[in-house]
Amino acid sequence: MGNGKKRFETRVIHDGYDAQQHFGALAPPLYQTSTFTFSSAEQGEARFAGEEEGNIYSRLGNPTVRILEEKMTSLENGKAALAFGSGMAAVSAVLLHLVKTGDHIICSRGVYGCTFGLLEILDEKFHISHNFVDMSTEEGIRHAITNDTACIYVESPINPTMELIDLALVTRVAKEYAIPVVVDNTFCTPYLQQPLTLGANYIVHSATKYIGGHGDVVGGLIVGDSQEQIKLISMSTQKDIGGIMSPFDAWLLNRGLKTLAIRMDRHCLNAEKIASYLRDQSLIKNIYFPGLKDHPSHPIAASQMKNYGGMISFEMNGTKETAQAFMNELKLIKIAVSLGDAETLIQHPASMTHAIVPKKVKEQMGISDTLLRLSVGLEAWEDVCEDIDQALKKIDTMAVF
Repeated sequence: MGNGKKRFETRVIHDGYDAQQHFGALAPPLYQTSTFTFSSAEQGEARFAGEEEGNIYSRLGNPTVRILEEKMTSLENGKAALAFGSGMAAVSAVLLHLVKTGDHIICSRGVYGCTFGLLEILDEKFHISHNFVDMSTEEGIRHAITNDTACIYVESPINPTMELIDLALVTRVAKEYAIPVVVDNTFCTPYLQQPLTLGANYIVHSATKYIGGHGDVVGGLIVGDSQEQIKLISMSTQKDIGGIMSPFDAWLLNRGLKTLAIRMDRHCLNAEKIASYLRDQSLIKNIYFPGLKDHPSHPIAASQMKNYGGMISFEMNGTKETAQAFMNELKLIKIAVSLGDAETLIQHPASMTHAIVPKKVKEQMGISDTLLRLSVGLEAWEDVCEDIDQALKKIDTMAVF
């Protein structure tokens, strides 16, 4: 049965792994080894010279890690993939591969706080500039392109404002200028959105999030539309800087991936229910969830996403202290900065994930002091709503405004 005949739910379990190549083991084995032996000195020479396929050293490749990479290649409809020790290791590797001193990066209007920090380092130390662009129109994208633009970096949905980017529009313009496009697909996973099929050249994931799904692993991934380019990243940036994924982390991610489809379905269902509940709460003034029909990006979400995801951001009436008081009254929902876990998590972007971003830039990105980001988990949505309800009632009586 070829890939074209298999559905995603089947591919996420079976692709990238042949049990007969691993002594018939149903579950992918954990090859917890730092190095591999050669049958002869000549074989070692041949492998280092690239004349013979085979394992050498786990920084250069590991069978457990390779299973994850091949699976993600299939799920994102790419040509090759690489696994890294963290999402930021993946982001760093792809940007270092694409840019050099004097180059320019175009970014979506908002990005994750640590991505912002990396961009600042590239600017300050290596004179690689960047600017944040409203990509809602073709004219806006064209106007931002300069002779030095080396890549376009996009989050969609944008963290944490949930603004969506029309990926087909961005990639169409980028191709006219031969500029590669990198898309952070962490919020959606390949189950909900496949940027390579929309014309992107590279996808990055924080595999820590929905790919793992259980809050027990940190990892990153790059998937590309060119096997040659991914090999270049592997043999230069990844090999020499060393931001690799450990075999055990890959083993955990391979296990987590098997339930990705059913988990994402539940995340999406719960988020729709909770977003609808939030609309009726007087202490909440703005809700940012692309599944709501009045969300400005709803038409884009409907066209390029299978479903609307499990992330909701909302602004509260009041002040920063109001938002923090609300968080402190939650019982079931946990205060934590990750996302995509079985547990529902909440965080305050302005003082947590995006604390590094200057206040003026945060305002331009739409990150206010009363904005909260909710990663909807797998619990009964009614219980999550009840927890929100009791917290809202308590701060209403406190009058922290």
